[in-house]
Amino acid sequence: MKPEAGQVLHFSEDPTITRFVPHIAQTSSLDKPYVWAVEGDRCPDYWFPRECPRAMAWRSAKTTPWDADRIIGAGCGDRVHAIEYGWLQAIMDVRLYAYRLPADRFAPIGDPPHAVVSQETVEPLGPPEPVTDLFELHEEAGIQLRVLNNLWPFWNQVTASTLEFSGIRLRNARR
Repeated sequence: MKPEAGQVLHFSEDPTITRFVPHIAQTSSLDKPYVWAVEGDRCPDYWFPRECPRAMAWRSAKTTPWDADRIIGAGCGDRVHAIEYGWLQAIMDVRLYAYRLPADRFAPIGDPPHAVVSQETVEPLGPPEPVTDLFELHEEAGIQLRVLNNLWPFWNQVTASTLEFSGIRLRNARR
């Protein structure tokens, strides 16, 4: 599930949203209200239930072969996502939807950019689309999906490596 040209996506478990109003997320360290969305390269970060903690890592130009082989795995592609066993059922059961939004209303945020934001109310370009099997999406995208007892040892290795990485909802991971 990726956006078409001129679009960005917002993923939600709520299929009834008719307009996106800028707000300050409870977990945000930013003090401005935004509508959040993602471009195609960051869509896989959101192929999960909203509250599911996930640790993600991928190769970049600065990644050493040793780090890639050690963390992603030799011959295992360019990207790995990790979750905890306790979230498997939620991933199988979640009903996730993608909203297509006009890209020209959004600007990149972060350094490097990890999302796009708008400070204006945005209406979807159409009704939300059900997101299909999340495991299948990962497989089709060539993303390894790893299931672990606990994310923290993996996260500590990733953040100390030369891989690019992102962690979402890690506050929900086991301690």
